[in-house]
Amino acid sequence: MGERKTLKGPAASYQHKHSIRNINKEFNRQLTMGHRIADAVARIVGSWSFIIVQSTIIIVWMAVNAYLAFIAVTDPGRLQAWDPYPFILLNLVLSFQAAYTGPVVMMSQNRLAEKDRLMAEQDYETNVKAEEEIQILMKHLIHHDEILTEILNRLENPVRENTPDNGKDSR
Repeated sequence: MGERKTLKGPAASYQHKHSIRNINKEFNRQLTMGHRIADAVARIVGSWSFIIVQSTIIIVWMAVNAYLAFIAVTDPGRLQAWDPYPFILLNLVLSFQAAYTGPVVMMSQNRLAEKDRLMAEQDYETNVKAEEEIQILMKHLIHHDEILTEILNRLENPVRENTPDNGKDSR
C-alpha cells in the first residue's frame, strides 16, 4: 500500500482552489439608478433610430419655419415662424441636448471601461490559474512517464531470483 502512494503523481494531490465568477452579474448588482439611467440614455442616443428620428425632426423644424417665414413675407397677416432662419431656437435646443447627453454618455463609457478592466483582470487570474494547472499536469505526465519507463525496464530486464542464470555460482 505504501508503494501506491509513491505511484500517485502531482495531479493526485492538487486541489482546485478557485471559483468562477460572473463579472457581468457582480457588476450589474452594483449599478445605481443613475448608472442605469445613464446606460439607457447612452443606448438610445447611440442608436440609428435616434439619429434618424432626430434628423427627421430637425428637417421638419427647418422646413416648417422656412415655409412660415416665407408666408409671413408674402402674406403678413398669416402665421409667423416661431424660429425663423438662422434657426437660433433649434441651435439652442441642440446645444442643450449635447450639453447633457455628452457627459451622460461619458459616464456610461467610463463604467463600461471599468467593467472591461475587471473582466481583463479576471481573464488574467484565470490564465495564471490555468498555467498553474497545466504545470501540475505536465509534472504528473512526467511522473507517469517515469513509472512507465520503470515498468518497461522491469519487463525488458526481469530480475531472475533463484535461477541458475542470475550470475551466482551454483556449486
